[in-house]
This record gives sequence, C-alpha cells and structure tokens, in this order.
Amino acid sequence: MASDFPALALNDGHTIPQLGLGLYKVPEGSVVDVVTTAIEAGYRHLDTATLYANERGVGEGIRRSGIDRDELFVTTKVWNSDHGFDNTLRAFEHSMDLLGLDLLDLYLIHWPAPTQDRYVETWRALERLQTEGRVNSIGVSNFHPHHLDRLFAETGIVPAVNQIELHPWLPQREARAFHDANGIVTEAWSPLARGGILNNPTLDLIAEKHGVSPAQVVIRWHLQLGNVVIPKSVTPARIAENIDVFGFELDDADLTGIATLASGERTGRDPDDLD
Repeated sequence: MASDFPALALNDGHTIPQLGLGLYKVPEGSVVDVVTTAIEAGYRHLDTATLYANERGVGEGIRRSGIDRDELFVTTKVWNSDHGFDNTLRAFEHSMDLLGLDLLDLYLIHWPAPTQDRYVETWRALERLQTEGRVNSIGVSNFHPHHLDRLFAETGIVPAVNQIELHPWLPQREARAFHDANGIVTEAWSPLARGGILNNPTLDLIAEKHGVSPAQVVIRWHLQLGNVVIPKSVTPARIAENIDVFGFELDDADLTGIATLASGERTGRDPDDLD
C-alpha cells in the first residue's frame, strides 16, 4: 500500500512520496478515471501542471476517490506565460480553483524560460505563497545548475525539488550531484523516456532475471538512485504494474548494465532553449 512507499525528506521539513503518477498529456476527459484508478491502486502522489490543462479533472478525481486529503501529495506548476510576481500569484489562485484545494503540497516553476529573465521574480512569488501557508513546499523544474546558482545568489532560498528529464539515456549525473550537494531532491520526469527506452536488450535481460517488466526495472533503477519518479500511464494494468516495484532489487551488475545506456539523448527540450 501507498503508506508503505518510501518518502524522501525535503529541505523544508516536509516529505515527498518517492513514487507518484505523472499526468502529462492526460486529457481532461480521461484524467478523472485515471486519478481514481491510481488512488485505488495505492498511489498517493499526483503530479500535474497548468500546461497539462487537466487540473480540474485531477481535483474531481481526488474528490471522487473519497480519500482523505491529508493522505495525498499534489504537485502543480506555473507555466512560462505566467512568469512574474503578480502573474504567478494569479496563476496559482487559478490552479487552486481548478483543483478545488485549499493547500498545495508542492508548487514548481515549470521551466526557467531564461530569455524572459523572470524566473527569480517568479520564485519570489512562490516564496510568498509558502510564507502565507498556501503551499507546503516550493521548487523548480527543468533548471540547470547555473539557473539554480542564480536563485541561491539572489534569494538565498534553496528549492526543495528540481524536476528534470531523467532516464537511462539521460541519467543527469552532474545535475544529481549538484542537487545532492545543495540539499535538493531530484525528481524524474519522462522516467521511461516516453517508452522509448523500453525496447532494449539490456533491460530485457535484467527484467527476465528478476521476473519483471523492463518498465519496472527502470522505475526500480530510479528508486535506487534516490530519485523521486513519476511514471505516466492511463492503462489500469500499467498503473498498477508501475508501483509493483518493491519486491525486487537491482544488483551491481544490473546497475552497471543500465549505466551503459547513457547517450545524452533527450525526449524534450533543453531548458536553455525553451521560452
């Protein structure tokens, strides 16, 4: 059950479930059933964003599930077009209205959008929301170390989380080391490289060895690295399979084999290139 899932300590005194459900590109019309199915399967961590255009459905799924709000960890994110102090505060209120929540567990800046040069101002709005008790934890997404260094220098507040693209093709060793050195939890989006990583003989052999699927191998890899991981699925069987990863452990040979898959290939944009 989800209560038995590992949770990681955040630098603000809160904790985050290490395994959750990503809701990128889950249509509004489908997300209610996906959320209720996931909660029934044991998920307690849901990750959405303004960009995903499904916050209202996520909130409805939470209500239909009947679960106590205190048992859930909910994340959403401010989009690039809402950067800026006042814009971010307005965007947050809109997201909360759609979700139907009074308190958010984690609010993230979705991308640094460096050409706009407003992510520090946006971060100050997140600080305000946390100070006011509207958000438990604040963090960022898709920030390179040099973006984080600027936040540290200009605000003195270290994000609790940096959610970045991370999978065996793109293991983000330097970013993870930077996060570890600065007390930031690494959260992996596209943890299965949008499924592209799964058709791989190395993963097939490891999966066969443990009697699991290649997807379960990769999710387990994330957990053993210490990442928060949020695989996405809309299929009930896969939703259940993706959290059934606590009955086996990858050994050193497995981890060495997965390390050979690193190529630097991204499935999304480089954060310095997206405005």
